[in-house]
Amino acid sequence: MTPVRITRALISVSDKTGLVEFARRLSARGIDILSTGGTHALLRDAGIPARSVTAVTGFPEILDGRVKTLHPKIHGGLLGIPDHPVHRREMDEHGIEPIDLLVVNLYPFEATVTDPAVRLEDAIEQIDIGGPAMLRAAAKNCRCKTVLCDPAQYTGFLEELEQSGGSISWKTRFRLAQEAFLHTARYDSAIGGWLSGQISPADRPVLPEVYTLVLPKAEQLRYGENPHQQAALYGNFHAFFTKLHGKDLSYNNLVDIQAAVELVEGFAEPAAAIIKHTNPCGVGTGAHPAEAYRKAFATDQKSAFGGIVAFNRPLDMEAVRAIDAVFTEVVIARDFPAEVLDTLKKKKDRRLIIQRRALAGSTGLAVRQIAGGMLVQTADQQMYRDEELRVVTRRSPGAEERAAMEFAWRVAKYVKSNAIVYAKADRTLGIGAGQMSRIDSARIAVLKAREAGLPLEGCAVASDAFFPFADGLLEAVAAGATAVIQPGGSIRDEEVISAADDNNIAMIMTGTRHFKH
Repeated sequence: MTPVRITRALISVSDKTGLVEFARRLSARGIDILSTGGTHALLRDAGIPARSVTAVTGFPEILDGRVKTLHPKIHGGLLGIPDHPVHRREMDEHGIEPIDLLVVNLYPFEATVTDPAVRLEDAIEQIDIGGPAMLRAAAKNCRCKTVLCDPAQYTGFLEELEQSGGSISWKTRFRLAQEAFLHTARYDSAIGGWLSGQISPADRPVLPEVYTLVLPKAEQLRYGENPHQQAALYGNFHAFFTKLHGKDLSYNNLVDIQAAVELVEGFAEPAAAIIKHTNPCGVGTGAHPAEAYRKAFATDQKSAFGGIVAFNRPLDMEAVRAIDAVFTEVVIARDFPAEVLDTLKKKKDRRLIIQRRALAGSTGLAVRQIAGGMLVQTADQQMYRDEELRVVTRRSPGAEERAAMEFAWRVAKYVKSNAIVYAKADRTLGIGAGQMSRIDSARIAVLKAREAGLPLEGCAVASDAFFPFADGLLEAVAAGATAVIQPGGSIRDEEVISAADDNNIAMIMTGTRHFKH
């Protein structure tokens, strides 16, 4: 494909960033400019020669501007192939001028609907019709047309135009066409997604027949889980979190930040969680962040080295002094007062992240890639259903045991399966994660508690899924646990309940499982 010389451009933009200078440089090269409505008025006021689309089509803009570019003289100019004999003859016959360059960006639908109070009729008026039609027409005809849909593309386009003496290469035209189709796909997806959200939950499917996911690239990452893997961040993660200090966040940092914050958000009281490879090393609650952190840290001081720490409160100086005692990769909190921030910034390699918005309710569907497609499921946002909780043993848990069971269960939800968590009402004591056998997770959790010097007598234990045999329960009993919370549902539930009764253990079954693969 040969370069195509730019002689005529149609400009019709909502976002007028950089437009005057861009159009002035086009005009200086003798390029004939066509434009619409507000764009034409801006160019005219800036003294840049431009013909209105109305003058070209001989038809006025009507219906409050809804119809202005939907005309054969516009779409013929974009879709016609100048060196195609039939196209050339028909264009001449109907007085259609070729348009070599299309510069269009769309009505700000996404910006409009960020306002939770936006009215449906106002949102609908920001649905662009002519713009996407022109973008798709020019992009389809990229063999001989160039299309720009973002002011960020102006500089590169002008550099090539001027270096080449007025032409744009096939490589550039093809890339810009691809970007135009991605732009309209994202635009349509945003519209469809928002309109779907206006339908009452009772009337819309939880899992749609067609699942679309179009996200803008937010940041190129240094690498993925491992240095040989490429990675990037997509979407609006930065609307939830802002880095205040430290090196760029890695792929693994981002995954761990999500895991840590989801965990601490589950607690109403001040809470701290230390995360390593998405698994909690320790979790604690207290009267203030420092107390919560010390309890979390006590669970597994060795694994906490180089971990991610999240708080569900603003940080204070007492918490800072506790954190400073050990190397920590990332610290996340709801706020960093000036004195706190200044102190924490003294270690340049430590990343400090402020949480701007709550995560609760922000992830309606969870997605995982597999061969040939994706698995999509609703997010695991349920701890348990109150009506499904059952005390299944002869002995009911006491108030302190009940609080410890609740704490252990909240943490177990965020531990990789098979998950076993020993806890008191305000802290974890031992965590066993990701083992192929549940009894091995139970043993590892006991080993961790003993290494930390934390007694397990009188504690509660949570299991993310049912005990398939009584051996896992008996491991907990031998360690000193007096209360167990688990989903139930095994064909050997009666055997497990009988073992609990034989050992005077209180057991609650939740009816809810929390596998985490």
